Amino acid sequence: MSFVTCLLCLFAMAQTKPPVIPLWEGGAPGFESRRNEPEQAKDYWVKNIHNPSLTVFLPPKEKATGCAVIVAPGGGHRELVFNAEGRDAATFLNSIGVAVFVLKYRLAREEGAPYKIEIHTKQDAYRAIRLVRSRAKEWDIDPKRIGMLGFSAGGEVVSMVAYASGDGDPNAPDPIDRVNGKPNFQMLVYPGPLGMPDTVPTDAPPAFLLVANEDFLSRFIITLLQKYREAKAPVEVHIYQKGAHAFNMGLRTKFVTLKNWPQRMADWLADNEFLKPQEPKR
Repeated sequence: MSFVTCLLCLFAMAQTKPPVIPLWEGGAPGFESRRNEPEQAKDYWVKNIHNPSLTVFLPPKEKATGCAVIVAPGGGHRELVFNAEGRDAATFLNSIGVAVFVLKYRLAREEGAPYKIEIHTKQDAYRAIRLVRSRAKEWDIDPKRIGMLGFSAGGEVVSMVAYASGDGDPNAPDPIDRVNGKPNFQMLVYPGPLGMPDTVPTDAPPAFLLVANEDFLSRFIITLLQKYREAKAPVEVHIYQKGAHAFNMGLRTKFVTLKNWPQRMADWLADNEFLKPQEPKR
């Protein structure tokens, strides 16, 4: 996908506002009274998120593969880099037939925030997967091909839900909470260390890992790779020579390798048959 094509897609998307779906209709549990507080957005960031949500970007029907990805943008848990690590990711993934849901999760490190990463942010991630999986038929998605893509702090969000069983509560009054919340695959781009497991289980979701060697977070990718190898779980890693942290989808970097990294992700998705079109309905 060329830079010009990306710009044209971004322009087209800007003309139509994508739907936004709250994770909980009545607001996040325990914080329902804050659901109507407006978000703050400027330039590249969004913050003051008290009603966590999914922004829906669906591919053209003729391109749709049935694969879905929930994207968790980074921002250090203080803000969300929504455009460069959310909308731009959706543009690319839509172009290869993937349905995308960009997650606005609660920000535990924002000044004055009442949230904790290991409790409330994790809760948002599980709820996002369960919500998408529960409505898979509506969006023509294969419930067994729902993955997550996380950038930086968003990679931590993904890691927090990738290694447990994800089983829902069969007795939950909300049917969405009865659905499994484990992603079928994960893609981590310069992720932070939170949520990294002590050991990787043998049934860990297949992983695509990517970072620049100059990034101080590269050591966590190397450590996670070794744990995946010990577990004999599927993993692919790209460590680029040049580039620091936060090169996003490669649209603004001068390095050719980083400009083209999204295609490596597309190749990995194809090789693992996540992009294989669903069987036609009879």
